[in-house]
Order: sequence, then C-alpha cells, then structure tokens
Amino acid sequence: MTITSFETNLYQHLAPFFSDHAYALLTEKKQFRRVTSNGFQNIILTSVFYPDDTTLEVNFGCRHEQVEQIAQQFLNNQPDLRPDANTLILSMSRFVGFQKARYKIHSEADLSQVCSQIEDFFSAQGFDFLATAASLPTLDRLLNEYLDEPCRYVYNQTHRCYKGLIAARLNHNPNFDDLVDYYRHLLIHQTQNPYEQMHFERLIAYLQHYSAN
Repeated sequence: MTITSFETNLYQHLAPFFSDHAYALLTEKKQFRRVTSNGFQNIILTSVFYPDDTTLEVNFGCRHEQVEQIAQQFLNNQPDLRPDANTLILSMSRFVGFQKARYKIHSEADLSQVCSQIEDFFSAQGFDFLATAASLPTLDRLLNEYLDEPCRYVYNQTHRCYKGLIAARLNHNPNFDDLVDYYRHLLIHQTQNPYEQMHFERLIAYLQHYSAN
C-alpha cells in the first residue's frame, strides 16, 4: 500500500502523542491501534487528495473479540478483512454532533493545527470513550439502547442488528427475546434480502443455544 508524503508527515506529527497512550502506528492499515485484553481500540486516518487541498477524516472505535468471532461467521465480509473488523466505529465529527464533517488542509500550518485539534479531542473525550466502549455492558447499551433510531456507533445498520443481538446475548440482557423479534423485523424491512434473512436466522439459532462463559 502506497503511503503519500502527506500521510508520512501526518503520522510524524501524531505518532508521539498516540505512542504516549500505548497506540502503535500501523502504517499499512493507516491507523493507530492499541491492543487490549478483549480486542483493540483504534484511530483510523483517511486522506483524500484534491488539486487545491487535502481532506482528512478521523474515525475511531474498538473491536470486541468475542463479539466479532461470532459475528464474522454470519456476516458476508471478505475473509482477509475479518481480523480487522471494528465492533464500534464513528467519526470525530459524528461523535461531537456533525459540527465539522472533515478537516481541509492547505498547508503545513493547517496540518499542525489539525493535529493539535485531534490530540485535544482524544485527551478530552476520545480516550475516555474508548476506555469503556468495548465492555459488554457498554456495547449492549450503545448498540441496543435507541432501537427506533439508527445507531451512530456503526456505519452499517445491518451489522448493527447482528452485533447488537450478540452483545445482548453475551451480556445476559433480559430483553434478548424482544431484541430477536425487533431485529428480525428490522432486517426484513432494511434489506428485503432472503439470503440476509437466512443468515440472521442462523445467528439467532446459534445464540439461542450459545453458552456464554
């Protein structure tokens, strides 16, 4: 994977800060990642280049290994992408309420300022969120709390159905059976895809007989 000079400069600005918080730079994946006892936490930096400027979007989230080991058996993801799948992921802009969609960078001074804003965000809010987000009780709440709204902590709302149900089962959520009915009907409405519905029914059957330790 080609790394541009802009990205090299970006990583040089941010690496000391994230290294101080135990996040390693994975250049080939264009992210900083911190391995945890139950998965990982990561910050993904996506750059898009235009003639007059460069836009930078910052996404962050976490992976819960037990949730993903179950989910990836039933989701139609490419096998080589499954080990890197996030359980939760959202942009900085989404987290703070879409106050700013992306950073536009024209110069070295702009880049330095943007990197300072990124560091300030994670010091004030981002690291605290990541520290708690991947626990099963928090995952269960974030994925299943507001059922009538799209979940802002995932981009793929179909995957939300799978991972929300898995988190509820692993967390011994007493409303698991109600969530089965809700997500079953939601998935039918969202996809109109009999193959997707078949995969979801397989997940339901698996979870109903799953013994979580």
